[in-house]
Amino acid sequence: MLEQKIQELQQRIDNSNRIVFFGGAGVSTESGIPDFRSVDGLYRQKFDLPPETILSHSYFLRHPEEFYRFYREKLVWPDAQPNPAHRKLAELEAAGKLLAVITQNIDGLHQMAGSRTVWELHGSTLRNYCMRCHTRYTKEELLSQPGVPRCSCGGIIRPDVVLYEEPLDPETIEGAVRALSEADLVIVGGTSLVVYPAAGLLDYTDAPVVLINKSATAFDSRAALVIDGAIGEVLSQITV
Repeated sequence: MLEQKIQELQQRIDNSNRIVFFGGAGVSTESGIPDFRSVDGLYRQKFDLPPETILSHSYFLRHPEEFYRFYREKLVWPDAQPNPAHRKLAELEAAGKLLAVITQNIDGLHQMAGSRTVWELHGSTLRNYCMRCHTRYTKEELLSQPGVPRCSCGGIIRPDVVLYEEPLDPETIEGAVRALSEADLVIVGGTSLVVYPAAGLLDYTDAPVVLINKSATAFDSRAALVIDGAIGEVLSQITV
């Protein structure tokens, strides 16, 4: 059954030239980065406060020390490397088959694998900036400072990620919507499709949707093809 579904995915990819990939935390689990909502996910772990609280805009402003302690331990993975899913998507783009990657992840692994058009809905841990003078800092520069990282001007450096209570970047949303509206095939992988407004972006495409995920989602009944499995294992069997 799985083999037949992968063959159908291969046929759909072969017949498409404007593919858009929409992915979530499950894309990076095969790179050793935990996801959020699975049995071993971040939101199932025990903390003094819910992760949604610690990763909120207001908590960051009130308690930057606690925020950064959690951020460094749970959200930054400096040794993570792209897995077969990231590499296959970059290969599809290089072959002129894939228009864009839309990702909810903040790890930068798609770009590390070679993808060029990546719409990062929730920002990236690779980018950081001073809240006072807006000087830019790399991930390595931020991590090199203990405690709350500060700019030479004295301002607090914050990661360029979208925290709870913050809106998504309008230009990123516009780019993602444009890609989805132009797609002739949308592949969704490694996401439970419960995080809004990101999950709502699928309303902007009329293209058939292939859904690859380890667990069922609310979108399954609307998908043209549903494959139960790890995204890297599935995409590694696709030829370009």
